[in-house]
Amino acid sequence: MKKFCVVGCMTAILLAAGGLRAQEAAQLPALKQEAAAEVDKMQTLTQQMVDEIFSFSELGFQERETSKYVTGILEKNGFQLERGVAGVPTAWIATYGSGKPVIAFITDIDCIPRASQKPGVAYHDPIVEGAPGHGEGHNSGMAVNVTAALVLKKLMGEHHIGGTIKLVPGVAEELLGTKAFYVRAGMFKDVDIVLGAHVESEFSTSYGTGNGEWSGLVSVQYFFHGKAAHAAGAPWEGRSALDAVELMDTGWDFRREHLRPAQRSHRVIINGGDQPNVVPSEAAVWYYFRELDYTHIKDLYDLGNMMADSAAKMTGTTVDHKLVGSAWPPFLNKVIAETQQKNIEAVGMPKWSEADQTLAKALQKEIGAKVEGLKEKIDPLAEPVKKPTGGGSDDIGDISWNVPMVYLMYPANIPNLPGHSWANGVAMATPIAHKGSTAGAKVQAMTALDFFLQPQLVQQAWDYFRDVQTKEVHYEPFLSADDKPAVEMNKEKMEKFAPQLKKYYYDPGRYKTYLEQLGIQYPTVRTQP
Repeated sequence: MKKFCVVGCMTAILLAAGGLRAQEAAQLPALKQEAAAEVDKMQTLTQQMVDEIFSFSELGFQERETSKYVTGILEKNGFQLERGVAGVPTAWIATYGSGKPVIAFITDIDCIPRASQKPGVAYHDPIVEGAPGHGEGHNSGMAVNVTAALVLKKLMGEHHIGGTIKLVPGVAEELLGTKAFYVRAGMFKDVDIVLGAHVESEFSTSYGTGNGEWSGLVSVQYFFHGKAAHAAGAPWEGRSALDAVELMDTGWDFRREHLRPAQRSHRVIINGGDQPNVVPSEAAVWYYFRELDYTHIKDLYDLGNMMADSAAKMTGTTVDHKLVGSAWPPFLNKVIAETQQKNIEAVGMPKWSEADQTLAKALQKEIGAKVEGLKEKIDPLAEPVKKPTGGGSDDIGDISWNVPMVYLMYPANIPNLPGHSWANGVAMATPIAHKGSTAGAKVQAMTALDFFLQPQLVQQAWDYFRDVQTKEVHYEPFLSADDKPAVEMNKEKMEKFAPQLKKYYYDPGRYKTYLEQLGIQYPTVRTQP
């Protein structure tokens, strides 16, 4: 009898919970409107986050000020913080709420070298010459996700909505350096849905392989060890590590002709020796090997290792290598993308001002790109391309093969730019970025509400994940048990530039915008487009 009572009581509780969730779902359109209105009320904070993170300009693994700033906002607003996760000092998890579903938000926080640029100026004008800068637009992502999370927290409390929010930073994304380690550390084991966000010049989402311009990769550094000698007096006594680097590079260049067109491989020599009259005893080269799937990426990795070993044998040197980062090609969830697309269309593109369009067209003209200004229309959700070609990489791919995920592209930058350059930083602390980030926050909050209040959508997303995406392809990490995050990378560069950049950190207590603090008239253009 007691057994039947317990079962009956549990059934009643579940039915009641289901009934409450059904009632909430009926209120979903009104809740979405409320969420959008709340995001609008937070435009000042959104703008301040965009501007302040832009001013920090921190390279991968060294995002100390950025992480301190963002976690401070979240902690002040009642989120529980766990810092230094997955062995990465600048990584963290912020959590609010309890129970299912668990929805995680992720976006990147690092910048790129030599991209320092005054915002709102449509020609090259660094804030600090040679310094890092947000020429990839990552400064805006946390403004999108944090704003959305704060609005969701408010609505969850006021409307008694169950579930859990998590926020995670993409540390060292430009090095593809952390998300595989996040997965290995089990950071997404309890997560039901992941909503990523990345800056773009359009407002879109995608599923599957999207437009086909994603590649996976391994990022590997090869360290050659030789023997020093006087380069003129007794070169026969030496064994040049630099010769080994050059032979590896030459061998790879000849092999390219016999690789698939989908591969992308490129390198920089990170140590070429000390001075010409000393046979280099140490030299190093850093490769990115990109391809469309795990098997072909692994083949490139093995081929690179063979090339390095062969170069070492030819020069009488030795070599070892270090896996710096890795990324599976992303595969995004159709159910979440279809849900998100409806919210993108409901929010619509930001209303660009004449000044916004003037800046965009002047920059496009300055760099010799097609002059067409900012986009004003949203394209419908497209089917994935049948034959991917490959291109850039993002380590969200590893997450996307472990939990249903999408990647929102929000319109906070200017079209037709080269990417990873000073030009891509021009708009990133201007009204263009502020408006685009506010629009993105609305979509993130509205999409999360869809999954908080409609459990069937969560199930459908997992059905697609299990029955379509991973039916025949299963995730295998590139990382070995011995691989560790390269947390010392960029340390010397930031030690050099951080004191110079600190003079220009944004102070929202004194200035309404970063443009105002820098004394920049918006827009500043060389010539009228």
